[in-house]
Amino acid sequence: MVELRKRKATAAPPMPLQKRTKIKAPVTTSKAAAPSSAKAIPKVGEVVDLNGFGGEIKTNDSTKTTLKALVDDSNSGVVLFTYPKASTPGCTKQACLFRDGFDKLTSTGLSIYGLSVDSPKANTNFKTRQNLPYTLLCDTASTLIGAIGFKKLPRGTNRGVFVMDKAGKVLILQAGGPDATVEAVRQLVLSTPKEAESEAV
Repeated sequence: MVELRKRKATAAPPMPLQKRTKIKAPVTTSKAAAPSSAKAIPKVGEVVDLNGFGGEIKTNDSTKTTLKALVDDSNSGVVLFTYPKASTPGCTKQACLFRDGFDKLTSTGLSIYGLSVDSPKANTNFKTRQNLPYTLLCDTASTLIGAIGFKKLPRGTNRGVFVMDKAGKVLILQAGGPDATVEAVRQLVLSTPKEAESEAV
């Protein structure tokens, strides 16, 4: 009789506790919430509302600015070429190609900027060493780089080029190597009507 009582007392309690912990474990909500908060990357031909777009960035001389301010200050639009790291071989080649073609690439009124996650100090050194005739932009938080689709996950920057006209219309948005990014802008300039070119001068 004593043995029967001991078996009943020890067998019953553990079962409901195991069932309850198994039900609670799979419940997760954080993963589902992440994608809905991500903003869509603009497409070529789309007109972007620039108010707040890309957040605040700095120039290589530490002046705060935004993409909207850069577009407003331009004659016909802006060219942003992105590069992974200042003063590395591929990035130096890309920056120098934009430097060497600067006059022709800006002949229709486009303003050229380099864009990376580098600090103002690193980009200033880069600009000085390579005698770059354009401003380098410092996006240490990748807010603008991410907004135009060139943020590499989990960290880093994809090389590419983004061109937007004065009205906020995306003209070019493509990844590519140093030569390809410059060639994309060159082809755009060549295809620009001569009337628009003369108005920009």
